Amino acid sequence: MKIALFGASGMIGSRVTAEAAGRGLDITGITRSGSDVPGAARSIKGDMADAEFDARIAAEHDIIVSTTGPSRTGGDHQEWLDALKTLAENSGNTRIFVVGGAGSLWVGDTMLKDTEGFPAIYKAESETGTRALELLRTGNWSPWTLISPAPEIAPGERTGSYKTELEVPAGDAISAEDFAVAMVDEIVEPKHIDVRFTVAN
Repeated sequence: MKIALFGASGMIGSRVTAEAAGRGLDITGITRSGSDVPGAARSIKGDMADAEFDARIAAEHDIIVSTTGPSRTGGDHQEWLDALKTLAENSGNTRIFVVGGAGSLWVGDTMLKDTEGFPAIYKAESETGTRALELLRTGNWSPWTLISPAPEIAPGERTGSYKTELEVPAGDAISAEDFAVAMVDEIVEPKHIDVRFTVAN
């Protein structure tokens, strides 16, 4: 299986690369700088906003994974949404697997991002993540999957154990390592097509 991974040098992307490589999967690590991605079979420079590049990557791989996200340093979030749309529009029949946020998960009849006490620092990113999910749901592309982590995700231990849910938090936290395990499990044995699911320890 050939996997194209946008954002391969980030916290999630690097762990997905390591997990997938450890299982003998063929990874193309894609970053904006083109820097070497440990564990990837090849490391290349690329941008989701480049339609021609996206189409070529889709034709050469079995699945495209995006572990990218909107800017956390004041950049334009619409730029990332537009890039995600470009990727989806040019993916052809190749499955796209997108990492989303936890803010759009439901707690009763309210999204997590709208609950009392939700950290203001994550509000804008969560609003953008919600729009990304709606983009995938309402577009004319398939197959796609979006995975949301538990509300708390950080580097930690790889236990290989996790649980999943649809639309609601599966728990309070997950390590980035186990999040990668869940992602690679879903890549190898797809169970969530054209839906959003979430994972937690």
